Amino acid sequence: MAEWSDTAISLGARTFGETDVILDVFTPSRGRTRGLVYGGISQKKRPMIEAGNTIDVQWKAKTESSLGHFSVADAINQRAARCMIDPLALAGLSAVTSILRDGLPEGEAKDGLYEATETLLDVMGEPDIWPAIFIKWELGFLQQMGYGLNLETCVISGANDGLTHVSPKSGCAVRGSEAEEYIDKLLSLPAFLTDAKAPPSPYDIGAGFKLTGYFLTRRLFADINRDAPEARYLMLERLEKSGRILHTKEQVQTAPKPTATAQGNYMGAKPNVPEHKKVGRHIRQPMNRK
Repeated sequence: MAEWSDTAISLGARTFGETDVILDVFTPSRGRTRGLVYGGISQKKRPMIEAGNTIDVQWKAKTESSLGHFSVADAINQRAARCMIDPLALAGLSAVTSILRDGLPEGEAKDGLYEATETLLDVMGEPDIWPAIFIKWELGFLQQMGYGLNLETCVISGANDGLTHVSPKSGCAVRGSEAEEYIDKLLSLPAFLTDAKAPPSPYDIGAGFKLTGYFLTRRLFADINRDAPEARYLMLERLEKSGRILHTKEQVQTAPKPTATAQGNYMGAKPNVPEHKKVGRHIRQPMNRK
């Protein structure tokens, strides 16, 4: 018999049979794990295992490779209930848990990602700050998954100041002044991602989500033959409608061409944006993938 106990973030559950559910969780020491919860649709258990909640779980199975089942001892932090009264917070919470559920492999611990996720989820009630934290969390998620971006030095000159763009080919930062001939093919790099003292504007938030969205959609999820989660697109729609995301004319004009299943400014967001030229050949340095 294999068994363990841990604290976990619920990533949501789907019904299994008439009364049970299969629960996805993210734990500090075991990464993403699934298990059966007997009676999971009951009025007592369902609120505890809502996506975004932090719960105490015990997992048991005949072998480590079996599906196993969860016993949920307690809900340590019932964020989902608090977010129900705030559509923007609920959209953010759903996006976080969907990215983890769809993007993480099973059974692989990710150093520091669990703690970063707890921090992000805990600020969902503060809409003026969580979008910028969300973008940084997505950068960390990409790093943990082997798709880290180099935003510290210019890939052309090696300079560590004046960084304004990112190459979609290599994932490396670029000085706009060093790449004028193909500036329209680069992704904007908002200042708050390289300067901790720079306050992010709604335009910066838009550019940040487009940057992370490009690599999530075109690299990470494309490599596992999946679309980026719909919940992320819905979150971006809500942020845009609330005025917390704005787009400059330049940002819209330089948006990379969407894939067939991912339309819009964020490589998957709903707003209809005309298709543009495909990213051309430039900066062939391979992306920083582990």
